[in-house]
Amino acid sequence: MLRLWKWYQNCLATHPVKTQVISSGFIWGLGDIGAQAVTHSTTKPQKHVRCIVYREKPAFACSSIWFADQFTYGGSVLLLELVRCEIPLPDEHKELKINWRRVATTTMFGLGFVGPVGHYWYQGLDRIIRVRLKLQPNSFRFVASKVAADGIIFGPLDLLVFFTYMGYSSGKSTAQVKEDVKRDFLPALILEGAIWPAVQVANFRFVPVHNQLLYVNIFCLLDSCFLSWIEQQQDAPWKRWLKSSISFKEEGQGG
Repeated sequence: MLRLWKWYQNCLATHPVKTQVISSGFIWGLGDIGAQAVTHSTTKPQKHVRCIVYREKPAFACSSIWFADQFTYGGSVLLLELVRCEIPLPDEHKELKINWRRVATTTMFGLGFVGPVGHYWYQGLDRIIRVRLKLQPNSFRFVASKVAADGIIFGPLDLLVFFTYMGYSSGKSTAQVKEDVKRDFLPALILEGAIWPAVQVANFRFVPVHNQLLYVNIFCLLDSCFLSWIEQQQDAPWKRWLKSSISFKEEGQGG
């Protein structure tokens, strides 16, 4: 492990941008595999449905009857039952099948955006805070300024680019992408806003600038898993609840 770390540091010193790009792509792709595994494990396929069947030959093994009635059709009396049916699950719900196209798409996001943009962002942010604003490194104002700038500028930009890119990559239209961004952006921003400031405090206080993106990418292993899970949740009930709660508070404040 120590040899691997030394090799990485040597690559970082020799080819900083290339090293950050490759490591970001690898970690984000791995995170998406984790997201698919989480989504698969937390999805509970519908096993029980209500269906109407003929008494003489039910379509499925029925565990209980909720309603029964009879009517006449073509001179014959038919008895129908509204029952609870056990429907066998398809094979795709039983085994995890990785969507490698999606993994490749997420990997490209790490390669094309997180790696290069993140590299220059952390380098430039440190230069601005330390040189232009002349704040003492590792001081409270130094760390707080970096955390605030990262949360206000880079965090929302990262989310916006991610959801937009993933929408277009899946073949959606501009109108569909806009709807997806409206649906996913705010919940993700709120949930990440409760976690990332604490992560970045430790990053900007203790981690050298040239290793800060690596530090972030390690947490992005979980973050990319989280964002991919958010995107795959589509219009989940908890998203609607969160958005309605925020809208209700805004209306209350406006009134």
